[in-house]
Amino acid sequence: MSTVQAATMVAPSIDYRALSPMLVVFGAAVLAVLVDAFVPRAWRSRTQLVLSLIGLLGALGCVIALAADGTDRTTMSGAVVLDGPTLFAQGTIIVVAALTVLVCSERRLDNVWAPVALASSVPTAAGGSDADLVADPFTPAAATVPGSEAELAAGRAGTLTTEVFSLTLFATGGMMLFGAAGDLLTMFIALEVFSLPLYVLCGLARRRRLLSQEAALKYFLLGAFASAFFLFGAAFIYGSTGTLALSEAGRSIAESGDDTLALIGLALLAVGLLFKVGAVPFGSWVPDVYQGAPTPVTAFMASATKVAAFVALARVFYVSFPSLAELWRPALWVVAIATMVVATIMAVSQDDIKRMFAYSSMVHAGFILLGVIALSDAGLSAVLFYLATYAFSAFGGFALLSVVRDSAGREATDFESWAGIGRRRPLVGALFALFLLAFAGIPLTTGFVAKFVVFAAAGSSGAWALVIVGVLASAVAAYFYLRVIVAMFFTDAGGGSAGATDAADSAGANGDGADGAGDGDGDGATVAGAAAPAVEVRQPSLATTLPIAVCAVITLGFGIVPQWLLALSDAAVPFLR
Repeated sequence: MSTVQAATMVAPSIDYRALSPMLVVFGAAVLAVLVDAFVPRAWRSRTQLVLSLIGLLGALGCVIALAADGTDRTTMSGAVVLDGPTLFAQGTIIVVAALTVLVCSERRLDNVWAPVALASSVPTAAGGSDADLVADPFTPAAATVPGSEAELAAGRAGTLTTEVFSLTLFATGGMMLFGAAGDLLTMFIALEVFSLPLYVLCGLARRRRLLSQEAALKYFLLGAFASAFFLFGAAFIYGSTGTLALSEAGRSIAESGDDTLALIGLALLAVGLLFKVGAVPFGSWVPDVYQGAPTPVTAFMASATKVAAFVALARVFYVSFPSLAELWRPALWVVAIATMVVATIMAVSQDDIKRMFAYSSMVHAGFILLGVIALSDAGLSAVLFYLATYAFSAFGGFALLSVVRDSAGREATDFESWAGIGRRRPLVGALFALFLLAFAGIPLTTGFVAKFVVFAAAGSSGAWALVIVGVLASAVAAYFYLRVIVAMFFTDAGGGSAGATDAADSAGANGDGADGAGDGDGDGATVAGAAAPAVEVRQPSLATTLPIAVCAVITLGFGIVPQWLLALSDAAVPFLR
């Protein structure tokens, strides 16, 4: 009689200390879900804000403690890698997430708005009008039909969508895991963990409900395709190397004589990753999603998502495919050049500042790709520095955009609406100009230092043609940044034309109702003969003022004295292989 010895499964060794930043964030996210379920509505928003900040600050403390320990290691059988780039990215993402939850709690900038057709059919709050009812940037009833009585009633009742806090925390945890993933399966799981909450968050705007829902649907559908490409790529890599671990796959590819399956897998992986960073031709979703999503969500995506996606992209190329660099570099050259050129040309033609910022983020993605192409420690350090500095400049720009409102109370994103803002409100104009100058790469801002180190790293690797294209793209991009500055300080208000969104809003306010809440879904194109709308700068609370101040200090401070952050990014490299 033969006996079969049962195989024993060995449990993976789990270093909970290495996982502590992510565990704290995910733990806070789970508690936030319980808060939504059990805490009374009157206390829910404040409780969520405090819980989110405590969780994020606790996670930041864990990151600092791990960085002070200074030991690179893996855990969970190599599924999670704790190295310098991981901790650098996690720290940046956590700080951006903390600023995001603060801006999400802002309740001084928006108010309840009622279409004329419904204004008298829904009871108003006792003792006040709709204009007196402050609100956050998110719809009070996401499941209702835009512009319906149910939505208006929820707004007048003071209902808040506090689920945004738990969704933001789950997305933050997924981003932290995405950059730390040591194998493709963990990376795919992290991709879905942070993408799914973002799909929901994009559709929760209080204003322009239909535009917001369209943005969420586009992002979801295209994101699903990108995730499928990533998963197919992982399957090809497994078929080629017999493993999903990035480091083991890299060693197997270097020793293998047949690169066909590995190259196919890399191409499919790159589609999924380049989609997330917004590179051409995979970034067609960026302008529509950035414009339609609530501005705090747009700021979060433009900052934190880019950090997570680029660190994951760099880890794949640096750890698994350095031996095939001569084969994939030409393809990335084409993507980087197309991203810088196409996005710059599109940004020049925009009349909506939010869409202009979206194309601007794509241009910067092209610049950051130069550091990835360098395939060196200097290139990786430049990528990390660029990601950290751009994250705060972008967040500050979007946050400041939310305080300027037109006569209907919507964000004044139309270019003509910003005419004269700098002279009427010098502080707002100066801060917005600071962020724009950082985008343009003007000296004494972080944008200049970031572009310098990225271009230097690319040049040292021999990619001088890319550097020349990058410099030319930067010069052209400076035009559309300076155009806004000129409008703010050297153009009189009321001399331009209003956006198509204003005409659509007026139609909605008179009962046309196609956009639900009366907010147009236009893309900011101008209508000849219409007068520019009156705009005002609303006074935000500390929840928005503090993030703007933090971003401005970082943008200017590290632009003047960048040595500490440069040293930190240098110390964070290389990847643990």
